[in-house]
Amino acid sequence: MPHKIGFVVVSSSGHEDGFSARELMIHAPTVSGWRSPRFCQFPQEIVIQMVERCHMRKLQLLAHQYMIPSKVEFYVSERPPAPLAPCPAERFRRLGYVSLCDNEQTGCRARELKSVHVDAVGQFLKLIFHQNHANKYNIYNQVALVAINVIGDPVDLEDESNMASREKLINHYLGHSLEDPALGGSCSGKSDCISPLDDLAFDMYQDPEVARIIRALDERKREAARQERYDDAKKLRQALADLQKVGERLGRYEVEKRCAVEKEDYDLAKHKKRQMEQYRAWAFEQLHSLVDTELVGRPFDLPLQPLVPVGSPSRQPPALPPPQEERGTENRFADQFVPEKPPSHPLDVSSQHCPVDQPLPPTHPRLKAQLESLPYDERPLPAVHKQPRAALEPDKSDADVGEAPRAGAAGEPEPLTEKALREASAAVEVLGESLVAGAYSKTWSCREDALLTLHQQLLGMPAGTPREDLKSVLRAAVFLLRRAIRDIVTPVFQASLKVLKMIVTQYIPKHKLSKLETAHCVERTVPVLLARTGDSSARLRILASNFIQEMALCKEVRSLQLIPSYLVQPLRASASAHLAVSQMDLLARLLRDLGTDGTGFTVDNVMKFTVRALEHRVYEVRETAVRVILDMYRRHRAAILGYLPPDDSSTRKNLLYKTIFEGFAKVDGRPTAAEIRAQKKAATEEAEKRKKEEIKVLQGQLAALKEMQAEVQVGWGAGGPGSRGAGAPLPGGRAAASQAAGGPGGDGRHPGLPSRRLPVRSLCIFCGERSASFTEEGLDLHYWKSCLMLTRCGHCRQVVEIPSLTEHLLTECTKKGEFGKCRRCGEAVSKEELPAHLEAGVCAPAKPEKLASRCPLCHEDFAPGEEAWKAHLMGPAGCTRNLRRTHVLQKAPAAPQGKGPATAKSSTAAPKAGSKIPTPKGGLSKSSSRTYTKR
Repeated sequence: MPHKIGFVVVSSSGHEDGFSARELMIHAPTVSGWRSPRFCQFPQEIVIQMVERCHMRKLQLLAHQYMIPSKVEFYVSERPPAPLAPCPAERFRRLGYVSLCDNEQTGCRARELKSVHVDAVGQFLKLIFHQNHANKYNIYNQVALVAINVIGDPVDLEDESNMASREKLINHYLGHSLEDPALGGSCSGKSDCISPLDDLAFDMYQDPEVARIIRALDERKREAARQERYDDAKKLRQALADLQKVGERLGRYEVEKRCAVEKEDYDLAKHKKRQMEQYRAWAFEQLHSLVDTELVGRPFDLPLQPLVPVGSPSRQPPALPPPQEERGTENRFADQFVPEKPPSHPLDVSSQHCPVDQPLPPTHPRLKAQLESLPYDERPLPAVHKQPRAALEPDKSDADVGEAPRAGAAGEPEPLTEKALREASAAVEVLGESLVAGAYSKTWSCREDALLTLHQQLLGMPAGTPREDLKSVLRAAVFLLRRAIRDIVTPVFQASLKVLKMIVTQYIPKHKLSKLETAHCVERTVPVLLARTGDSSARLRILASNFIQEMALCKEVRSLQLIPSYLVQPLRASASAHLAVSQMDLLARLLRDLGTDGTGFTVDNVMKFTVRALEHRVYEVRETAVRVILDMYRRHRAAILGYLPPDDSSTRKNLLYKTIFEGFAKVDGRPTAAEIRAQKKAATEEAEKRKKEEIKVLQGQLAALKEMQAEVQVGWGAGGPGSRGAGAPLPGGRAAASQAAGGPGGDGRHPGLPSRRLPVRSLCIFCGERSASFTEEGLDLHYWKSCLMLTRCGHCRQVVEIPSLTEHLLTECTKKGEFGKCRRCGEAVSKEELPAHLEAGVCAPAKPEKLASRCPLCHEDFAPGEEAWKAHLMGPAGCTRNLRRTHVLQKAPAAPQGKGPATAKSSTAAPKAGSKIPTPKGGLSKSSSRTYTKR
């Protein structure tokens, strides 16, 4: 049945002086509880640790009247938090949260008791307090908690699924069933019912001493109900109700006395103290008929005998008058506590007057009640009360008689039954009947002693013993060990492992027995040990798994290669989840320690086993199988791929295979599918960004062209015929340009206008050169012959940009099939020359585009960016393989000698390096060359 769980405060984020979080460990009417620091930062945390690992059913919080948090979150964990744990702690699991009322309706004069029903297992509980509710009393923005209560069931650390196994065992031997209504007492026989005495409201509003007495009387009421003394139980129930009123009043007096002391009203405090003493003495006097002095003096001493013996005369103690103000509200207890006279039935009387020193049968009602009233950990197992002859009956099997502790053993094991004699006849002839009888005993201590005796006997075997005798003793010991390994009692199981380890590591090497004996020992015990790895007890599972691993690594057993053959056996569909998980975990550990070279593990048997395990219903088995496959791939690479389906989109729909193939990519150093998608996304985003930048730059160029056109028009207006005499004359270059144009035209326009007014199409978008001759036909001629940023493909005669020449040869050229890409330098090489090119290895490795650009003409690396391309292809110290640049440089010295119109025109209208029009920062797009070819 769920009950109150004790706890200690492990840590808190902070507290105000005098209001530590440790105050939450005390439940009483006068406790102050915990308060956060003034003007603290939120959220605030408190971590508590239960005295034992438990299954929490109900959490209760008693909030402060005005320091109220808006929300409280609950987290549970199996392990301590990070500052307390020696290793990285398990993360807390969130249960949920509760919201608290702002308490405005009561004027901040009442406290809210919030109860939350949960279903969680753990030992650590973390509470997170959020921002406080604002009110006029909470001037420091604090949050507080008066009390916290945890109600639940203790959980066995070894097996959560058998939380009530010991309780069921006792009920089985006492003849009770879970449906017996007498077992529940006041909780109506429901095992999950929570007693009102465990509620937080009971402790927070009851006097502590009265609360202790109420709990004791409640136990007596349940005891009377179990013994079917229903009249006594009815009277005790009424007495408990009245006593709760007394406890509440005493608690209220204590709070009033504390308030008087804080106000330094010591007269009122003295009056309240006297009033409490008188009222307490009167109440205890009324209880004297049912509660003895020993019970009142020691809080947690619960008596084992019935509340009132049936044969004792009823008596009514004298009653002191209650305080004046309590006479009309409280009932007198004396009349209610008078027990009923004993019944006249002779059977009842005889059962009530059994001699004390005579042992009672297990089904006796008084013994049942006494056992039920004891605390859980102090209850003796039922075998203590069995008759001595019960253990000697030969007809009963192991399932009919329970296990007895060592303290209750008679000393000598019972004789072997006929069935046991036939089964263990060979062992009896070798080891003796007494030792075998101890191994077959129904008392676990006798079985353990028999194994320890066998251990000493095997260690004491002399070295000169005949080999046949040694083999006989070994086979008899293995026979007993198989039975002991199946034992459910942990000490017996541990003793069997101790004997088995001694046989393998000491007995066989000492007497130099052959490998056949070692193989016999392994073959007879390992299957049983593997079956124990699926035990419901976590402790036994761990012991069995660790022993199998230790045994497999032993040099005497390792050479036999037997244990790996057991581990790669296919998992049965009917096998338990614990067994499948343990077998898979053992395989992974031993494969890591032993490998696949002459150890019993091969690529074939391991991969066949793990591929089948990928379809197992248990998640832990599938996860471990994935780890094993990845580990095998690190060792054997391509040999693993034959056991797996092909790596395609349909296979990757299975998350396990997707994880496996991505793990292969990581092992090989290749990018995974997710990384490839991320790279493509980043490249797309970069291209979009670059495109936007190009558009922005082109828009800036257009604005600059418009501005220059406006300047030209203004210059023409200033240099017209009407203003030449008034202003300064035009420079010689402009005059030469005007004269070269043929003087004034017949249309009345100034002859210098055609050379000064340059439209947008008079600009080369590749090299940035401006010229009045760049009409549509002039630009085509410029692109075809003289633009330094372009070149003609020697195979298809198409004009392309030099930076994209490699890409043109590989993807666009009409003879692209004759070229291949060098995987070292990344350039286009003729397929006939590519093998020799790769074999020579003289090309420089290609660098990332962000670090360097490579010229396809001279194969030199230089800084990335459009300006670097222009400097390399057009500059005087640039590319030596650019034929158009070298042709221009060869003609450059003859240019200053001529002073004709052509020289003036070129110096005025075609400044290449000093052009004011910026080029696109994102580089020249591939569409530039395509646009020209289409035109």
